This record gives sequence, C-alpha cells and structure tokens, in this order.
Amino acid sequence: MASPNHLDWPNCLNARDVGGLPTSDGGAIRLGALIRTDNHSRLTPEGIAAVEAYGVSRIIDLRRDRECESLPSPFARTPLYCHVAVQNPADPDNETMTLDEIYITMLDLRPALFATALGAIADAPPGGVVVHCAGGKDRTGMVVAMALRIAGVEPETIGADYALTEGRLASDSAAVLEGIADLRIREIMRGLQPTPPRIILNTLAHLDTKYDGVAGYLETGGFTAAQANALRTRLRA
Repeated sequence: MASPNHLDWPNCLNARDVGGLPTSDGGAIRLGALIRTDNHSRLTPEGIAAVEAYGVSRIIDLRRDRECESLPSPFARTPLYCHVAVQNPADPDNETMTLDEIYITMLDLRPALFATALGAIADAPPGGVVVHCAGGKDRTGMVVAMALRIAGVEPETIGADYALTEGRLASDSAAVLEGIADLRIREIMRGLQPTPPRIILNTLAHLDTKYDGVAGYLETGGFTAAQANALRTRLRA
C-alpha cells in the first residue's frame, strides 16, 4: 500500500502526507503527522498559505548550506523552519555509484546527522512535520523511511511509498537531463532519477545487517530510546 494523500501545494511537485500507511501490528500512520515534499522555493503565495493551513508545526530542511542559499525557503525566517543538513560540506556527491550505494555511503558516513534529523521530527512541537530536501527523493526518502520503520511500517510498504516520487518529479527530471550537454554525465544522472522500491529496500536491509536495524543505526548517532518512543507516539494513529 502507498499513501494516496498527495497535497496540492502550488508549486510543490512532490508533496504528500504519509498518513494512512499501515503498521505491522494493524495500526496506521496518523494523517497530518508527517509530510514529505520537494524544496519550497517555488511555492506560490497560495502554496505557502496551504502549508500554513495544514497545521504544520515544523519544516525540516535537509539540504546543504549552499543549496539553501541558492534556493532559499520562504519559511527560513519563521519559527516553523528547522535546517538539519544530513551531509557535511566536504562529503562527496558520489554520482558514479548506484543510488542505493549512494544512500548507504551517506548513512554510514553521517549517523549523527541523520539521528539529528530524526530527533527533529520526534522533538517537534505538536502539529504536522514536513521533511524536505531538493526534490524530496533521496535525503527525504531516507529520513522518512527510517521514521516510518521506527513507527512499525513494513519495508515493502515503505518501498511502495518511495516509488511514488518518480512520477511526481518526471517533468523536472526530464528538464534536468535536457540541460546537461555532456552525454556521459547525462547518462549518469539518468540512472539516478528512477525510484524503484528496491533502492530503499536495499538501504533498509543494509541497516538491518550492519546495525541490527534502523533503531540500532540511529542509536550510534545519538538518537535516544526516549526519542524513538516520542517518534512512534507522534506518528501512529
């Protein structure tokens, strides 16, 4: 099952509420608790108003500093905004790796940063939490996947939700490819655009194998048991 809760936040292309996703014990993620999107720099005034009207209490921006400076968030100077970069400025982009290899490398390299991002969801004021990066695909995909896993959502369900992003970003992805003159780089980028479920499933399997699961991985970065409990309570209906 994938979330049908696509949000009309003009001009956000990849906004959806993951509420309704089932948990392994027969429960579900609460509607309005966790929203995943692409970056907000293109939001119209109507889009900004729609975000504010949705009951959002925190917006977590996972982008690097240079991305935030290039395409600033319209919420950056508001109490809603929380910038938690999950990459160090010196970290490589690793474009020559497969997408799941990139994810695994990022996670292994920066557990403390990802733990901070998950902690920002758990510790947010009452209300909905929006998580975004540039396209709402990679960094957002990893953070949301880990949050859902802590809340008890099965990997296959997480993979189905992750796969929805490809269609939402299709027009932007095509435009990116058209703007790349170097054919070699264009083909590398083309290979990084699809979001089949296996990408996030391989990533979660790596965390299971190396860290005994998402909780074990986040614990190495300083995420506490109290935060895990708060996250579950926040997300579950």
